[in-house]
Parts: sequence; C-alpha cells; structure tokens
Amino acid sequence: MMSPRTAVYCHGLRRAPPRPRLRLQPQRPSWQPSLLGQGIATVTDGDVDKARQYCENQLKHGDYEAFLLRQFVPPSSRNAYNALRTLNLELARLPETVSNPTIASMRMSFWRETVNSVFAGNPPREPISILLHQAVQDLKARAGPSSASSLKFWLLRLINTREQHMENRPVVSLNSLEDYAENTYATLMYMTLASMPLRSVHMDHLASHIGKACGIVATLRGIPVLAAPSQPIQGPAGSVGNTRPPALLLPLDVMAEVGVREEDVFRHGPNAEGLQDSVFKVATRANDHLITAREMLKNLKAGEEVGHDYEHEGEQEHVYSSGGPDAAQADIKRGFGVLLEAIPAADYLERLEKADFDPFKVKASWKLPWRLWRALKTQHI
Repeated sequence: MMSPRTAVYCHGLRRAPPRPRLRLQPQRPSWQPSLLGQGIATVTDGDVDKARQYCENQLKHGDYEAFLLRQFVPPSSRNAYNALRTLNLELARLPETVSNPTIASMRMSFWRETVNSVFAGNPPREPISILLHQAVQDLKARAGPSSASSLKFWLLRLINTREQHMENRPVVSLNSLEDYAENTYATLMYMTLASMPLRSVHMDHLASHIGKACGIVATLRGIPVLAAPSQPIQGPAGSVGNTRPPALLLPLDVMAEVGVREEDVFRHGPNAEGLQDSVFKVATRANDHLITAREMLKNLKAGEEVGHDYEHEGEQEHVYSSGGPDAAQADIKRGFGVLLEAIPAADYLERLEKADFDPFKVKASWKLPWRLWRALKTQHI
C-alpha cells in the first residue's frame, strides 16, 4: 500500500492519500443484436435514412461520446462515422454477448465478409452495412476508388484486432496495450480521416497519440464492468451459465510491479490491494499521449517542427506527399473535429484523478458537451 502522502509527477496526474473505500456495483450496458439479412439489390434513400436512425440510436444509448462527437465530423463523412462507430460498438460487445467462441468467430467472419460485400457494392440488408455502403459510394464519387480502398484497409484491421482480443485476456505489457489502442481507437480515427478524405502525416501522427490515449482510457473504463461476474443466461429450466468469466485487462507488467492480483480484484473489487496504483500507472501513459498531442498541435500551429518522428510513417496507408507548414495548418483546420476525440479521454482522466484512481468510483460527466464546444471554439484539445 502507498504511504500516506500525495505523489506528484511531472505528467500532471496526482495520487491522493489512502482513504476508506466503498464497493460499488458496476452497471452493464444493454445491447440488442444487429439485424442480419440477405444482400440488397438497390439501396433507396428511405433505406439509408432508416439505417442512419438505427446507428445514431445505437450510439446514443451505447457510446454517447461518439454520439456527441459525430456532430463535429464534416457532414460528408458523417454517414461513415455513424456506421463505423456503430460497428465498433457491436464488435466490442461481442465478448459480453456471446458465450461460445465458435459463434463469436462466426460473427467476426460475418462482418469481414460484410465489409467485402459493402465495398463491392452489394451490402447485406442490415443497417450498418447499408449506411456504410452509402458512405463508400459517396466517397468514391468525391475522391475516387483509392480513398475507399484506404478506408477498407483500416476497417479490416479493426475487425482483425477485435477478433484477436475476443477472449479478454490481459496484455503482456503497457507497450502491448498501446499497440492494441493503435490498432483499434487510433485506427478508428484513421478511418474518419480517410472518409473525408484527408491524408496528412501530421493529422495521422496526432491521431496516433490521441487514439492510444483513447484505447488506454477504454481499458480503464472497462474495469468495473469486466471484473464483475457476468449476468447468468436464463433458459426454460433456469440459469444455463454465464456469458463470460470476469476479466482484468490491465497490463501484466504493471500488475506485477505494484503487486496486484486479478483474483483479488474479482473478489474485492476496488478494495483489492494495489489496484489504484496500477490504474494510476496506466492512466499516466494515456495522459502522456494527450500532453504530447497538445504540444504537437501547439508547435504545428506556430509553424514549428513537432519535435519527434512519426513511428508509423512509411507503413502501408501511411505514405505521404511532402507539404510545408502552411499545408499542415490547413490540414489541422480541416480535420480538427477528428482531434476532438481527445476531449472525452481527458475528461475521464480528470474524473479518475478526482476518484483517486479508483475506476469503481468515477462519477458520470455532465460537462462533456460544453468541453467539446469550448475545444472547438478555441481550437485546443
């Protein structure tokens, strides 16, 4: 346990002295499965409107932050954003809703095949697919097939990564957690940029740091849900088992360093020894990425160098044409709405700090809409 003092670190997050803790019961999100169907020959405006309403309703009740953020995405990319974020929500929920690994694998295969059908112009009669099909067709009309190919690349990478982490096993290290965040939450931001389309080394670099912070924050937010026993599945004769065993996705190297054991978290929740210390260390890495993104944005607006290279430059879909400071500033102005993903992550870290890094005690945020508006107004994240 920590000594009774306040630990202050250069990254700006603070640990408060130990205090009595209350055990809170986590709330699990409700979910309804998507509609599966056959291919549709012609997509009408009515089909698209219904699909958009479905996706927005899913986001409103399942990912309210994305529901708010969609308003700041350029109108030409909003259909893509709604469809992609709703699909991400469905993929993220699969471990919670499917108890059989074979069925889970089949669902992932379905979505992979669906993506191929959508980009081939033959979407299944399913809301996410219909809305994504419309977005892809609009993108091809605006920017040509190459932009759609970039979007497909990122989407398949998201699905593949989600499938690799279906079993909710903890990652080996904090660096591995960053890799996961890069291939999920940063990739979601790459998809939004590709749907505009906006290919910029500086925007991708910023998206990488912000996306890593968002992915780490998502892991921390999931602790009260995943560490709690799942609800039993009810059959005609009563309970037939649970959808999943409890899970703790904190990096193993951090857990070993502070001495926290996942069995203790499953049994004692927020009272498990070392939990807050491990959460603090992981939250620090997310906060460091947000600090780096803010410094980069400040330097780019001033026409200066960002101070470090982009580690993914030169990789597939990360090849760029040269551009000067004026081009960088124009790209930031055009794509600033995408960078607002940093605001919910920063908002959660602030609330986590106020809760002394106890994820079971983090209070809901009512300031987020105002903070998003202020960030857009001041052009600061």
